[in-house]
Amino acid sequence: MPRKRATIREVAQATGLSPAAVSYALRGLQVSEETMERVRAAAAELGYEADPIARALASGRTGMIGLLCGSLEDLWQQSLAVGISRGLREKDRYALILDAFGDPARERALAQQLRDQRVDGMIVQPIDPAAAFWPELCESLPVVAIGDSIAGTAGEVVFDNRSGVTLALEHLRALGHRRVAVLTSTQASTPDRPADVYVTAEADRLELDIEVNTAPLGLAGATAAAHELLSGDKPSAVFCFADSIAYGVYAAAQELGLSIPGDVSVMGYDDHPMSGLLSPGLTTVDWDIDGIVRAAVRLISAAADGGARRRRVMQKPTLRERGSVARVP
Repeated sequence: MPRKRATIREVAQATGLSPAAVSYALRGLQVSEETMERVRAAAAELGYEADPIARALASGRTGMIGLLCGSLEDLWQQSLAVGISRGLREKDRYALILDAFGDPARERALAQQLRDQRVDGMIVQPIDPAAAFWPELCESLPVVAIGDSIAGTAGEVVFDNRSGVTLALEHLRALGHRRVAVLTSTQASTPDRPADVYVTAEADRLELDIEVNTAPLGLAGATAAAHELLSGDKPSAVFCFADSIAYGVYAAAQELGLSIPGDVSVMGYDDHPMSGLLSPGLTTVDWDIDGIVRAAVRLISAAADGGARRRRVMQKPTLRERGSVARVP
């Protein structure tokens, strides 16, 4: 037979305190350090655990934070989800992770589903940051955006995409590249993502001939897109707006018998840990994923606890040079 859950009254009887005093002690409120330690020791000995349903009913909070990922086919977003989940757990919160599969319509449906499930807040890496539903949704629960700004959020950790794109394209130009293909996961339905806007503007400023193509974040789809790109009159360099897409370029180059960087140079954009293990290592843009995780967890925790002030963290990029980009002869 399963063991019956110990109650707060049993902890109170064991310590000689009232149930209210025990509740305060377990939450670290209005009691001495000695009382707190005595109550927690008794609770551990009795096997007491707070009933999450009762706690949610009493506090109006579930302890759950929705984490809506644009696409978990992107390995960098997988790492982000792992980091945020662990960071929330350290704050005594839990992540409910959902995947929009790169679909703006699915992103909207899942965001509304998280709101209806009464999560305490939501962290999102948006596919469509300009979508009309975001301001209304942000009025009903705290939302923290990662990557791109969303109107009405409680906080945001945004990437300085102008600096990131400039770092990448100036690096390619300095090495003699003039014809550059860009592979992005952005769909026609979300044409206003900042990074894609900046790459066109910076290419004009640097007098680069660029061709922007869409590529899925999954390895098979990215490989197919890169295979088509490299089979014709190939550019001297390919700049990918995700390291996961760059992995597809590596695979396609191998299929076609092309060497990297001898026949084509390749750049990524998020410095996934696997990128340093490739041969040659992938030159990419590092956004400091650990810093992003810390900032996002801090912002959503403060917002879920009732903090009203909107905070914005601007994430600066650094260039991670490895061996996948060569000087044009």
